[in-house]
Amino acid sequence: MLSKIKSIEIRACRGGDELESLDTVAAVKLPGGSRPDFTVVTITTEDGVQGTSFGFGAQDAKAAAATMSQVKPFFIGRSAHDSAKNMKDFELYDRRWNHVPIYSYAPFDNACWDIVGKMAHLPVYKILGAAREKVPLYVSSMFLDGPEDYARQALEVKAKGYKGYKLHPPGGLDLDIACYRAVRQAVGDDFTLMADPVIMASYEEALKAGRELERLGYKWLEEPLLDVNLNGLKKLREKLDIPICGTEVIAGNQYSVAHCITEGIVDIVRTDVSWRAGITAVMKTAHLAEAHGVQCELHTTIYHGLEQVQLHPSLAISNCEFFETLYPFDDFQFGTKTQLNIVDGYVMAPVGEGLCIEYDWDFIDKHTVAVL
Repeated sequence: MLSKIKSIEIRACRGGDELESLDTVAAVKLPGGSRPDFTVVTITTEDGVQGTSFGFGAQDAKAAAATMSQVKPFFIGRSAHDSAKNMKDFELYDRRWNHVPIYSYAPFDNACWDIVGKMAHLPVYKILGAAREKVPLYVSSMFLDGPEDYARQALEVKAKGYKGYKLHPPGGLDLDIACYRAVRQAVGDDFTLMADPVIMASYEEALKAGRELERLGYKWLEEPLLDVNLNGLKKLREKLDIPICGTEVIAGNQYSVAHCITEGIVDIVRTDVSWRAGITAVMKTAHLAEAHGVQCELHTTIYHGLEQVQLHPSLAISNCEFFETLYPFDDFQFGTKTQLNIVDGYVMAPVGEGLCIEYDWDFIDKHTVAVL
């Protein structure tokens, strides 16, 4: 008989070496140049098997960890092997009197998969059902100042052999379009480019940007309007030929995605192992999309400690073309001794058991500001 979960530890960690609170007004602009807050969840079974996952830190790891502490009692006494049952039972548990943020459940599910893999002596992607042994990598910018900055970075990315570059433009229709044009001119017609304005000011501006992106040969336009602006996204999709990519921050996991697919709201759906309900929800969403002939592209999890978790479902999904990370890596490559293995622009399958991650506990200990 499989042992049950005995204990759970949630760590709230500051990203910076100085452990004071962040200037959240400045940090939300995402200029790059600093490590973000993060959380770490470790689950231990009655037999002493441990599973660990990074979690989202939001703008304050203490606040993020506090929301995760509301999930913690739900998992005590459950089996790490019962991922489908746990996710279904949590729907009722959370609906009754909780309503945790969309990122709160995921690290628990991921840590359970780590346990399952370790007990089976297999990497998790093999248990999920491997579809491939490597996945092409594209990288996404932070919010830079202007066209020259994006063009310079895109050329750097292309020279490194990565398979694509996605702009998070600085904002404002004219400036955004200038950035899109500069990057296309710099990298040439054959290099894969995507655009993610992280919502524009209006439907009309998004339509104008989309038409220019079509002319420039961009692969997709991501979240041009809020994910919950369902009517606006549907109108945009009906007007434009460039695929509209969305659903990354909409609540409801596979239920919401199903609605967006059947109602023709987006062309490409999004999910990930951080802002969704972990690996289990990612697989449900991807299979749902595949059954409808829709691509399911995995959204970056920000931290490379979580990207190593995300690699497992990415390798087990047939309708996901790319792997995404933010660029440059420096701000996000911390807290683990293992790292993504990138060869010729591809992220290679990990080697080991469970999630195949070796954590840098000295770094995590030094950056921990609370344990729940």
